[in-house]
Amino acid sequence: MRPRLRHPVLRRRTGGHPMGGTAHLKAERVGATLVLTLDRPEARNALSLPMLVGLHDGWAEADEDDSIRSVVLTGAGGAFCSGMDLKALAGQGGTADDACRDRLKADPDLHWKAMLRHHRPRKPVIAAVEGPCVAGGTEILQGTDIRVAGESATFGLFEVRRGLFPVGGSTVRLTRQIPRTHALEMLLTGRPYSAREAERIGLVGRVVPDGTALESALETAELINANGPLAVEAVKACAYETAGLPEPEALALELERGMRIFGTADAKEGTRAFAEKRPPVFRRA
Repeated sequence: MRPRLRHPVLRRRTGGHPMGGTAHLKAERVGATLVLTLDRPEARNALSLPMLVGLHDGWAEADEDDSIRSVVLTGAGGAFCSGMDLKALAGQGGTADDACRDRLKADPDLHWKAMLRHHRPRKPVIAAVEGPCVAGGTEILQGTDIRVAGESATFGLFEVRRGLFPVGGSTVRLTRQIPRTHALEMLLTGRPYSAREAERIGLVGRVVPDGTALESALETAELINANGPLAVEAVKACAYETAGLPEPEALALELERGMRIFGTADAKEGTRAFAEKRPPVFRRA
């Protein structure tokens, strides 16, 4: 029997269909968008080994499949992610976790790639956040490109409250993504942040009514999907590659990447379609 779609939003959209995943991670296609859903609502989607394996495979699928133009990352059951479940990550769960433990043993870096610490997908990644997005959830969030949050979403890095260190990349990334004073306050106080405060300091880009973050993220994904895929991927890559470089060096790199895009068949198709007042047909060429 074909498994049901996990979100009413996905059921309403034509073309949405399950693609697989793991016990705690569902992968579904909605048009040209891959939707990855953290699916362990009874634990507020705390990170488990099956979830991390599913995330790792989802990012790989998005990188390898040219028909995927964007990725949306969200959570089931009104939560995004409440952080790492250390007990589950240790593999306590019987034979169902044997394959996942073997995957981690074969690639000790798998969990860091899954959490976007040691991997950057080449397609745009949009986070659709409802409910708690704390600790490891806030760390994964920093690996996404565009972030939409429901009104009741909460954020925070709680590690210091437990005498721990946020090793998912936050001490490096957060100060590069939001003003240093806000980054250090979040890192050093371990206090929770509301969605509105997260928007004010720049951690998320947009706050929407509760229950609509996924719909909003999919609408943004559709706008991205309509654009030239080579141009989209080059723009994303250049934005990250030039971060922190001296301006002359960054501008030189931008020009090099940009001129390669201008020479593509897709660029010619885009300008021709504009002149002919019709939608462009991009072919990744």
